[in-house]
Amino acid sequence: MDISKFKFDKDGLIPAIAQDHKDGTVLMLAYMNKESLRKTIDTKEMWYWSRSRKCLWHKGDTSGNIQKVKELYYDCDADAVLARIEQVGDVACHTGERSCFFNRMI
Repeated sequence: MDISKFKFDKDGLIPAIAQDHKDGTVLMLAYMNKESLRKTIDTKEMWYWSRSRKCLWHKGDTSGNIQKVKELYYDCDADAVLARIEQVGDVACHTGERSCFFNRMI
């Protein structure tokens, strides 16, 4: 896949949404750079760019909660990625929750 069409922001990043491929739960939002996107495509496991640590991050390296890619999409403007994944281990969030989206507002 040619990733040159993607519109990365000024920091070289693009938002990536990880969604459970079975039940549709949005598990997390993270960011990818060109290298993490390429590694994700090549390995079929999710790789991100950690904005806080400023380094490449293979999801699950330390926790064991890896994300296996089932389908990978990009939006109409080529500036966001949607990964439909199999979450290995039931935890995607660093807080220990299944999803990062557990703080209900309304």
